[in-house]
Amino acid sequence: MDFQTTRRIVAEPGSVNRLGALARELGVKRALLVTDRGIFESSLHTRATDALKMADVDFVVEYNVVADPPEGMVLEAVTKARALRIDGVIGFGGGSSMDVAKVIATLVPSQQQIGEIYGIGNVRGARLPLIQVPTTAGTGSEVTQIAIITTGETTKTGIVSPQLLPDVALLDGELTLGLPPPVTAATGIDAMVHAIEAYTSRHKKNQYSDLLAREALRLLSAHLITAVQDGTNLEARSAMLYGAMLAGQAFANAPVAAVHALAYPLGGHYHISHGLSNSLMLAHVLRFNAETAPAPYAELCASLHSAKALPASAETFITAIAELCAATGIEQSLRQLNVPRADLPMLAKEAMLQQRLLVNNPREITETDALRLYENAWG
Repeated sequence: MDFQTTRRIVAEPGSVNRLGALARELGVKRALLVTDRGIFESSLHTRATDALKMADVDFVVEYNVVADPPEGMVLEAVTKARALRIDGVIGFGGGSSMDVAKVIATLVPSQQQIGEIYGIGNVRGARLPLIQVPTTAGTGSEVTQIAIITTGETTKTGIVSPQLLPDVALLDGELTLGLPPPVTAATGIDAMVHAIEAYTSRHKKNQYSDLLAREALRLLSAHLITAVQDGTNLEARSAMLYGAMLAGQAFANAPVAAVHALAYPLGGHYHISHGLSNSLMLAHVLRFNAETAPAPYAELCASLHSAKALPASAETFITAIAELCAATGIEQSLRQLNVPRADLPMLAKEAMLQQRLLVNNPREITETDALRLYENAWG
């Protein structure tokens, strides 16, 4: 077993006020705060920049991150960071902002080109100090060694390397208060997918990842609906953020599988959010896998809030998951999102390119299987 995670985790309401002091401890004097335009225009990032000012840490805000971040945008940010002599990076936002922050911190001091670091274990040398501050409870990117970048028009490519693990993950539930219900639902289900796929992964599954996955699923399933219905509930928001981090630790060590593999083409072609893409495929992939993985799904009933009092079985678990997803109010089919049915064979073909993920699935998936799963999800 080889278990890796972020070196330091700070998790408590109001902890964003410690951001400047944490940056100073890492020797950062001029930070690049990486976020998206929505956060910038809503001024959510000012709590972070105020903390940096209080600690006399100079900073520049990079707010051009978009969902499914394209390679060109990442490279522009790297060039900007080099020109400004940035000596530390802070990811502030959802998974896209944190992924971009990882790549910037990696490439700024490096002689490698971005094309050389795609894949598993290809990063060489040290990166800049890196702090991650999630503002959604979903990706777990603050504790993973993975960054996903959009290459070409629609293809997503992963960078997987221990150097991408940040120095500090700072979790402040106050930063997630008021997150819109659809975003809360999609990101929360994304985190549950991380826990479920880590627990059933064919590779690197271990006692630590199993413990983390079960506890993550317990927290997430118990608080998801409350967080969706009441955006001001700090207890629920903090529990979701903590659960998403635990799920991130689990899947960073026991990697995800077919739900993610089938979700990626949906994001690439139709810009459906990653969490919603996972939600749309989740129950269909679980039913497909149940033939070969009935035991672990039954075991997870004890961690699923709505299923723990029912007879434990794969069917109980899958039904409860499907009902929970529906109860959040987000879309339940590809048809609702105007995905053309004629595109499904193309999506199946592209999903098969995600062998890095498919090899972890408890049941082998062929292109014919993938097409059938998309047809089921289309409705």
